[in-house]
Amino acid sequence: MKIYHSLAELSPGFGPVVATIGNFDGVHRGHRSVLAEVIARTRALTATTPGLQSLAITFDPHPARVLRPQAVRPLITPLPEKLRLLAATGIDATLVLPFDERFSHMTARDFADQVLCHGVRAIEVHEGENFRFGYQAEAGIDGLEQLGRDFSFAVRVDTPQLLRGHIVSSSRIRQLVAEGHVRQARALLGRPFAVLGTPASGRGYGTRYTVPTINLAPYAELLPAHGVYITTLTVGTSEGAGETAEIFEAVTNVGNRPTFGADSFTVESHLLNFHPIALSEDTPLELAFLDRLRAEQRWPTPEALREQIGRDVTRARRYFSLCRAFRLR
Repeated sequence: MKIYHSLAELSPGFGPVVATIGNFDGVHRGHRSVLAEVIARTRALTATTPGLQSLAITFDPHPARVLRPQAVRPLITPLPEKLRLLAATGIDATLVLPFDERFSHMTARDFADQVLCHGVRAIEVHEGENFRFGYQAEAGIDGLEQLGRDFSFAVRVDTPQLLRGHIVSSSRIRQLVAEGHVRQARALLGRPFAVLGTPASGRGYGTRYTVPTINLAPYAELLPAHGVYITTLTVGTSEGAGETAEIFEAVTNVGNRPTFGADSFTVESHLLNFHPIALSEDTPLELAFLDRLRAEQRWPTPEALREQIGRDVTRARRYFSLCRAFRLR
């Protein structure tokens, strides 16, 4: 997937494109449905429109961080992860438009003119029925369709994705994760909710790491509610020559470790199938949350906590054993 970080980066004569516009936070089932339709339409129209590309248009930072900085909500997928997930859909290119105070005052008509028409040469734009754009969200689908007639691009309205009668949305997923309901969030995302980061500093990482517990470095975006979770931890990356990712089954605690004090927040993963590994403070980690075991609580003694951890590990091992059994069927 080609990535452009401004209109200025587009090559002369860029386009034509079939496009969709959005924040795509989470790149969830609903987003991927629209993107799949964009890709399908691009392929269908290529015979009559040579050079046609599929394009996702998104923004950085998230518009809410400019428009409502006092009420910023953490992201499901920070930009690097969002771009990785967009690339996995098969979309040809993504345009990341810098969103600032000046850009926020662009009218819907100017956006259609400068971005959709003259910027990327859109011949077709796909959006959901609740789409709004322009200064103070002035225009909706009806406005987009009128601008499409003015600037010669078609508009296709995609129906929202429903799961068990509920619309799949970033806000719903964000709420579920924040409340610890990672299994329900997984259904809406179409994959486990995951956090990308690196190991916490100050742990004395050497050539070989021999302790089966890894703490995540401080993370500013969305995390699940405090509690204990069944997870997988991918250490390293398959991208790049000679690198091999290793996936460990794990039990992860998100919280303040109240048994040991209130000011010790960590995201700490105990690796169940651990073996010594190469690890540094720069090693990429991907922590995927599969299910919640229990809420965070204070235990009367460290011994009582260790006993509970043993029970948590037993439940997690049973979970992974059942997963393997179902995969073999």
